[in-house]
Amino acid sequence: MSPGARPERPQEERPISEKDTTRINERIRAREVRVIGLEGEQLGDMTADEARRLAEEAGFDLVEVAPNGKPPVCRIMDYGKYKYEQKKKAAAGKAKGKGRTATLKEVKMRPSTDDHDLQFKMKNARRFLLEGDKVKVTVMFRGREMAHRKNGYDKLDHVKQLLGTLVTVEAPPQMNGRFLSMVLVPNREAVEAARRAEQAAAREAAQAAGQGGAAKAPAQGESEAHA
Repeated sequence: MSPGARPERPQEERPISEKDTTRINERIRAREVRVIGLEGEQLGDMTADEARRLAEEAGFDLVEVAPNGKPPVCRIMDYGKYKYEQKKKAAAGKAKGKGRTATLKEVKMRPSTDDHDLQFKMKNARRFLLEGDKVKVTVMFRGREMAHRKNGYDKLDHVKQLLGTLVTVEAPPQMNGRFLSMVLVPNREAVEAARRAEQAAAREAAQAAGQGGAAKAPAQGESEAHA
């Protein structure tokens, strides 16, 4: 070993879990890769051998983070530390999810609340439900409105229709002085399905935005070429 050599084991000997399918170091099969440095800087496209050499000289791993890229994207990092931190985050997330207790949120309205305001209030109620909270929906009566309580019950029925399968009625409508209230709880299966649908929509929107940005770049280059 030369005096300036690093006294650490070769990259290919770094232990990897049998369940871990991430390609690192010598397991990377692509001939050419796009490399991201330790601080997130773009190092450009190069052969996998060159990228491995850079990682080895820095004393870190070369990790394939986007295998479907053209070319695949690799990042120089301490993979063992990265996996440890990811495991800690996952465990903390589970503990937080189990430890969270549902809180009771309240949405208030009047018998005369119009559809526009009602839709806004239902947007908030939906957000509360997707966060796992209960929702108390209250209709407030004033003066002569007390003589038409049926309007309040009709309003609560409409609320249930708008929220649909997301909710289950925990406490049916009940009058308490000038307030008519019911308590709704999230339907777990419907809430999970709604969350997945929102996440999928967000991913599609992000992907579409990325493709749109990529499509504009050549057009700009062409305009500069013709200038």
